[in-house]
Amino acid sequence: MIGNWRAVRFPARFGNAVRGPSAPVTHALIAVCCLVFLIGPAAGLGPAYGSGDELLAAQRAYFHRWGVVPAELFEGAPRAALTPATALFVHGSWVHLLGNMLFLYVFGVMTEERMGRVQFTLFYLGCGYLALLGYAAANDDSTQSLVGASGAISAVLGAFLFLFPGARVTSLLPFLLFLPLRFPAWVVLPFWAALQWVAAGRADQGPGVAYLAHLVGFGLGFGYAWARFGRPTRVKAAPAPAPEGENQP
Repeated sequence: MIGNWRAVRFPARFGNAVRGPSAPVTHALIAVCCLVFLIGPAAGLGPAYGSGDELLAAQRAYFHRWGVVPAELFEGAPRAALTPATALFVHGSWVHLLGNMLFLYVFGVMTEERMGRVQFTLFYLGCGYLALLGYAAANDDSTQSLVGASGAISAVLGAFLFLFPGARVTSLLPFLLFLPLRFPAWVVLPFWAALQWVAAGRADQGPGVAYLAHLVGFGLGFGYAWARFGRPTRVKAAPAPAPEGENQP
């Protein structure tokens, strides 16, 4: 199974940014991911999936069914073509789930409010699908199951960087004893992306994490925000006031 987050900066909250009253899509995505996890075998709750080796076998079968298996994806099976969408809602552990949902909440609320509900939904699902597809294409002989919302959430991070570069994010840094420090998004997010880039080059030396899916999603999100919101809005100049004594149309 692949998909855990690895990041030195751990986001906690925003500062110096205005938040609207709600972000229903972001909250719904978090709720669905949590529900799917709780009823699946990865949560380890309840006796339905057994324990020990039986539970591990159930988890492997579950991830294989709903996750992306690159070696199977390009064989043309209709079911496999759906897995980059279903995998976005499946997580492999409590840490995997909670880490992803924290990132989604911290960066998703304002991004949704800027894009709007429908656009944000299509953006999240589309970029998440393409991020997992990109990883699978680069590892087309892999038989490991790829699960998690990391690719889609990375796209949210990329869009957030373009839309709110000056928003200050309170971060907890492990190498500074988790002291809360505030940095602007244009510092935090490129640094995070650089870490993913370095880790992707050493993926064979560490745990199974889809760093490439993070990078693809981040690039897609930033590119989409630039294409959609980067052009300055043209505002028509107001007509000059008519001199006194003249009639205005």
